Amino acid sequence: MRQQQMTRLIHSLPQLTHHQRQQLARSLQALLDHSQAIAVVETHNCAPRACPHCSNSLLVKNGSANGLQRFKCRQCARTFNALTGTPLARLHLRDKWMGQAQALGEGLSLNQVAQRLGVAQSTAFRWRHRFLACPKSVQARQLVGIAEADESYFLASCKGHRGLLRRPRRRGGKALAGCKGSEYTPVLMARDRAGATANLIVQTNMAVSVQAALKPLLAPDTILCTDGSITLASAARALGVQHQAVNVSRGNRVRGPWHVQNVNAYVSRLRGWMQRFKGVATKYLDSYLGWFRMLDRSGPMGPQPAQVLEAAMGNQGVTSIR
Repeated sequence: MRQQQMTRLIHSLPQLTHHQRQQLARSLQALLDHSQAIAVVETHNCAPRACPHCSNSLLVKNGSANGLQRFKCRQCARTFNALTGTPLARLHLRDKWMGQAQALGEGLSLNQVAQRLGVAQSTAFRWRHRFLACPKSVQARQLVGIAEADESYFLASCKGHRGLLRRPRRRGGKALAGCKGSEYTPVLMARDRAGATANLIVQTNMAVSVQAALKPLLAPDTILCTDGSITLASAARALGVQHQAVNVSRGNRVRGPWHVQNVNAYVSRLRGWMQRFKGVATKYLDSYLGWFRMLDRSGPMGPQPAQVLEAAMGNQGVTSIR
């Protein structure tokens, strides 16, 4: 549009009714969100190094489609764009992606997301797990210095599953067995003093499972602090790392530099955050754990929508993680 036409358009805005101005504002915001999402995607992978189909590096530009630059592989002759091979490939309504990313940053429920974005609740559900497909696998690969570990238990849930063999619980519910019964899923929480965090879902709370989960995390010179758990003590002994136990049950929360307050505070924040969902299906528990890790790494202000969108495409450079 030429500048003269733009000027006439701006001068005609006062003639619009209040409802028409609201429609115009929504349309402009959708266009801005779409262009911002495209800019984030293009910045994330502006010059791909290899073909996602055959891994060949001989690539040429091949026009554009829907605002995204396309590339063609000279080896297999297939075309692709920056979203190919990511969880967001072929996902429609790009003008709502930034809104979805902002909703994830705010930790909104599905009903809140559906109302804000004007989509069906089933769409909000699918988008949530498409956006969390990459963040759920991002966690600390190794803990250094003083590391703290504790076991946490989440109520096993078949939320959304048809044909239950028991009476359904309501809004999260409570288990019939004790805290460590078969109705709970054990999760090993490990965190060092620098903030690097790993949440590992283990099949059982047996020492063998815990040892296998901790083995790639703990370097030989790492000092492991626990609350005196026999399982964690046995795993530390088998791995050959120094172990310092603090008997929290007897009121001994700190013994010099040895304590588990760091990991306990993290678990407390995690549980408080998850209460809004009124129970999480066990098969999606790793997604929610990864979601909270992404939020926790971003600090009290939370991640920006562009950072969440980059994380959804697999770019973890926006967060500090070892």
